[in-house]
Amino acid sequence: MHPKALLEACAELVREVLRFEHPADAVVSRYFREHRALGPRERATLAETAYAVVRRKLLFEHLAGSGSGPRERRLAILGFAGDRDFLKSALNEPEKAWLDQVAAVDAATLAERYRHNLPEWLVAPLKEQLGDDFWPLVDSLNQSAPLDLRVNALTDKREDVRKELALAGIPARPTPHSPWGLRLEGKPALTRLDAFARGAIEVQDEGSQLLALLTDARRGQMVVDFCAGAGGKTLALGAMMRNTGRLYAFDVSAHRLENLKPRLARSQLSNVHPAAIAHERDERIKRLGGKIDRVIVDAPCSGLGTLRRNPDLKWRQSPQALAELTAKQAAILDSAARLLKPDGRIVYATCSLLRAENEEIAAGFTVAHPGFRRLSVRELLESGRVAEAAKLCGEDGQDLRLWPQRHGTDGFYAAVWEKVQS
Repeated sequence: MHPKALLEACAELVREVLRFEHPADAVVSRYFREHRALGPRERATLAETAYAVVRRKLLFEHLAGSGSGPRERRLAILGFAGDRDFLKSALNEPEKAWLDQVAAVDAATLAERYRHNLPEWLVAPLKEQLGDDFWPLVDSLNQSAPLDLRVNALTDKREDVRKELALAGIPARPTPHSPWGLRLEGKPALTRLDAFARGAIEVQDEGSQLLALLTDARRGQMVVDFCAGAGGKTLALGAMMRNTGRLYAFDVSAHRLENLKPRLARSQLSNVHPAAIAHERDERIKRLGGKIDRVIVDAPCSGLGTLRRNPDLKWRQSPQALAELTAKQAAILDSAARLLKPDGRIVYATCSLLRAENEEIAAGFTVAHPGFRRLSVRELLESGRVAEAAKLCGEDGQDLRLWPQRHGTDGFYAAVWEKVQS
């Protein structure tokens, strides 16, 4: 594609993404469907440009104020993900001069909001939690996330799959903590690989893999993935159970569960039973009350731990939405806990960075449910032979606390309880 045409396409996509009417990844996918002639490199440039603008929206809007021409074009120039000389060949002389001018700006001299590029309502709680680690978090959130895979432990060994990928020209290394994980260099196409076709690998962040590990799901048990979504953790649990017992994948979205079907077919699991439910008090939930060995609740949340992948979420969330989410999270956890039999275990998890969705929900549940005993996440990880388990937890070892800048994963939280014998 000619440089001028590609820049115009970037500006068009930036305009659509910045409406924030739909998730950015959905907007990008729709754009590609509507422009099927685009090649892989053009698609990569378009997507990365749009995401760069969303990540640094406040900074780029500030710098764009000194330029001229359509706003989206200026933003696309600032966020352009391709070669700089290629970009300049698409610019007129005033634009070239402006780009050189803004490139000389020392970001360290700018106001904080142009350096952190976060909504103000989010800055205070993160600074309170992190102190001096706030700015390393900001830096990490402005980077692309790595691509992690989970090896299907039911059918394959991690080292064998790593060698298989290497033969296909895809370097991979074991993830630091998950016993099933591989971290890839770059973003190679995976769907044509035999390892993908036969279900030996699934894309899954290392942090998400550790959430599944905390359940300690075993052979022959009855297990519930309460908010299964597209089923990443469901598949990990099924492999842990060695395809025995009964594994329910519940979600209020039948559409999300539809996305589980092809993954389930590849996984070679036959113990998984997906079911759409109306709400957390659905009759199916009531019928299973007191019968379940393990429950994982990966609760609906702000998703702020995934900003490297979904940077638009910080602009699409609000304090009002957060208040609604925390009420829903507490209600879901309360209902899910009713499924457990005595000595059963429940894991509450989110991909949020905020205490309001994490520690505060866990503390409230503990107070309201004296029949449940809080378990030490550090001890659970150590018993699962997870390397450097203490570094993955809060100071007292009670909670899982993963941060992008510290652990290279998405931001995750988890707390675990065991139902006491009555």
